[in-house]
Amino acid sequence: MPTAPFPAPRAAAASSGPTVAIDIGGTKIAGALVHPDGTMTATTRRPTPRGVDGDGVMAAVAEVVAELSESPLWASAVRCGIGSAGPVDASRGTVSPVNIGAWRDFPVQERVVAELAAHGADLPTVLAGDGVAMTAAEHWLGAARGHANALCMVVSTGVGGGLILNNQLHPGPTGNAGHIGHISVAFDGEPCVCGSRGCVESIASGTAIARWALDHGWKPSDPASDAPSGTEGGGADATAAGVAAAAAAGDPIALAAFDRAGRALAAAIAATATLVETDIAVIGGGVAAAGDTLFAPIRRHLAAYATLSFVKDVQVVPAMLGTHAGLIGAAAAATMLLPSSSS
Repeated sequence: MPTAPFPAPRAAAASSGPTVAIDIGGTKIAGALVHPDGTMTATTRRPTPRGVDGDGVMAAVAEVVAELSESPLWASAVRCGIGSAGPVDASRGTVSPVNIGAWRDFPVQERVVAELAAHGADLPTVLAGDGVAMTAAEHWLGAARGHANALCMVVSTGVGGGLILNNQLHPGPTGNAGHIGHISVAFDGEPCVCGSRGCVESIASGTAIARWALDHGWKPSDPASDAPSGTEGGGADATAAGVAAAAAAGDPIALAAFDRAGRALAAAIAATATLVETDIAVIGGGVAAAGDTLFAPIRRHLAAYATLSFVKDVQVVPAMLGTHAGLIGAAAAATMLLPSSSS
């Protein structure tokens, strides 16, 4: 976490109290009070419940809110931001996370508002998808800080993202603007789960990288015994992380898988920069942990796609905030999207 004070995100910067931040994902539900200088207090988390209905998942969110309300700073909170795995529909306040099967069109914003009120906090509240939240976080305190126009991306089991345009977070009417994972970069490519073809996510997600490598003959090794996949030992890492490790060791199929992913990402980054004149692309998520194994092919291919004078200097950099991005982003999104008069 930053120790020096930072300017609050634009829009509600005049509000001096903390923002209640809630980060909802497939493995954990976290909460914190995020202050105008970017520091966090009263942080708490719960595992995302499995094998329960929608109310059962919401019960864990309610526990997080209840614990936050015990903070002596609770009464000074001025707004609430909810960041959630998607799909989201911010216009309706609903979520249908791929990794939380019990929630389909779940009215999470309405339910969180009710929990806040039950603990004496009648706060204006914003719902943002995790890609949009990460974008807000990186623009406030991370790698996109100081850039008026930025694309931020999460490359993990899926590919999501968000946009900063003219120093403003641009989520769009339903909160899905900047969802770069479903830009088609191969018009005759394989079908994507979204129903389109050749989407970035179908080529560059961690799932897609591992699948392509396996389909093209890559044999993951058991890290304990170096036994090939499927042999006794059973610990072979057939994930994108395993492909990244093999690529770093020079495996040609693994290198080709990451080169293919990097090319898809480069094409999408160039298309976005051409459309709205972003000058930086910030990439986070589990696949970005591969470092230069991912970033080197992106930058190499970008030179072939971003050729016009106003996009040829677009930067591609890793995200900075890591695991803090969800909570910081939920707070930053709320601060940027709610008018200062709300406070």
